[in-house]
Amino acid sequence: MKLLLQTNDPTIIAFAQVLLDGEGIASFVLDVHTSIMEGGIGLLPRRVMVADDDFDDAVVVLTDNDIEVVK
Repeated sequence: MKLLLQTNDPTIIAFAQVLLDGEGIASFVLDVHTSIMEGGIGLLPRRVMVADDDFDDAVVVLTDNDIEVVK
């Protein structure tokens, strides 16, 4: 799995997941529980991961929709 996106903004994560799902690209969000444990103040970022084979396609999908990805 490769890191695609890292952000504190849950709306960006939700939007990214909808876009990826629409293209048939599975994604997995890490650090959800850690973020909740810190009180939900948005201190710790969450990470969106995709399979290695889907990474290049996922980058295109997100950048076409003005979402900055980790490179």
